[in-house]
Amino acid sequence: MSTETSTPGGSTGGNGTAVVPSKGLRAGILDLGDSVMLGLASTAPVYSLAATLGLIVAVNGNYTPLILVLGFIPVLFIAYAFRELNSALPDCGTTFIWARKAFGPWAGWLGGWGVALAGVVVLANLAQVAGSYLWMLVGDGSLAGNKWLVTATGVLFIAFMTFVNHRGIRLGEHVQRTLTYIQYISLGIFALAIIVRVAGGAPEGQAFTFEWFNPVGAFNDPGAVVHGVLLALFIYWGWDTCLALNEETENPTKTPGRGAVISALVLMAIYVSVALLVMMYATIGTDGIGLGNEANQDDVFLAMKDVVLGPWGWLIVLAVLASVLSSTQTTILPTARGTLSMGVHGALPARFGKVHERFQTPGFSTLVMGIAAAAYYVAMSFLSEDLLADSISAISLFIAFYYALTGFACVWFFRATLRDSARNLWFRGIFPFLGGVTLTVAFFVSAVQMWDPAYGDTQIFGIGGAFVSGVLLLALGVVLAVVCRFAPSTRAYFTKEHADMGIVRGE
Repeated sequence: MSTETSTPGGSTGGNGTAVVPSKGLRAGILDLGDSVMLGLASTAPVYSLAATLGLIVAVNGNYTPLILVLGFIPVLFIAYAFRELNSALPDCGTTFIWARKAFGPWAGWLGGWGVALAGVVVLANLAQVAGSYLWMLVGDGSLAGNKWLVTATGVLFIAFMTFVNHRGIRLGEHVQRTLTYIQYISLGIFALAIIVRVAGGAPEGQAFTFEWFNPVGAFNDPGAVVHGVLLALFIYWGWDTCLALNEETENPTKTPGRGAVISALVLMAIYVSVALLVMMYATIGTDGIGLGNEANQDDVFLAMKDVVLGPWGWLIVLAVLASVLSSTQTTILPTARGTLSMGVHGALPARFGKVHERFQTPGFSTLVMGIAAAAYYVAMSFLSEDLLADSISAISLFIAFYYALTGFACVWFFRATLRDSARNLWFRGIFPFLGGVTLTVAFFVSAVQMWDPAYGDTQIFGIGGAFVSGVLLLALGVVLAVVCRFAPSTRAYFTKEHADMGIVRGE
């Protein structure tokens, strides 16, 4: 195993690349196309758009396409932060290792916790949706209302994807490619059917206008814009999966970063294009298939499928199912590699840092993530499905936390190089800083909204259940960090001299 090469003191970052400890992962197995595919799949784009579009329309109406663009801007800025940090230190721990290098062991540990927490909680949501949508395809779809059957199916999906990820990155890539083809071909057919109907003069539709992208009109109600952007912001989450697989990618200092930026840009194009088509056909009305109809807000595509595709309406159900299944697999990937890195660097017990000798995957970490997600899903499903839904809403807090931390870590890590060139100033300084600030604001605005007992489906002691569950889960990370601080197996991570906090300057 190689060791990191670094400068003493840890005060600056540089232009060079540190030597990352060899963890035993299968190096060079993924190319740029694989990275982009994984970045796209991890966001569950079909499901994310289906479940969020109606909510944004309810707040912003015809300005929804503009909101999707505005929500993308801070995400792109953070993608640049990921790219720059990865170019210097391509470690699969991503936020954990970068925050540690920039701000010290506590920030690193909590950054790693944020990544793992978001992954475990969202897996519960994905399992629930996958279980429901599978049984929608069977018979008259009534089995999708059977709580026991849906929960058992969701657990089986988590178990299967855990097995796939445990068996090897190449097997996982093949499964992912198949699921990606299914969801995008199905979505393409759906979009083409809408285009044909719009071109044929859909009687209830509305014509496209550039007013939908007019910021002057949108900002007549700044509160609505902020609310809409907060909703839009997090449908982009997931593209950073390709960074977590940097050590298994060709040219790990460049390819994953390029994949992250490309996948983020492609996602924005998909979201805006599909939103425009759906708005032109269904309109933002509150009746029938209108996007403003509250009855459609859980899934606008589900409401439209029979009108658009007729007897082939099951294709869009299949697209959503493939979308959540692919996201289930690609959510386990980064969480397992994050805890692997934490184990290798001593932040977690050494067993987390073990790689399966035959499959060259984070064997123990992958199993732990799968078991933790399944246990959380089952416990919350039978404790309170409403609380499960509210805890899933709190994911926005976890994402904003570790994305913002990564943005600020980029600025601080590279602070000595910001004056070297205009490129460094923008991509290592200004863009990451703006992304970090925006996401910090998003964190606190979301927290204030969740505090309201009327927010979501539950309240605890007069406070919104989403706020309580989100804060408690984040606080659990602090408690676990304190435990690790004093545990014999992980104490050294917090107490040893951090001679490795910097990085060698390259030419």
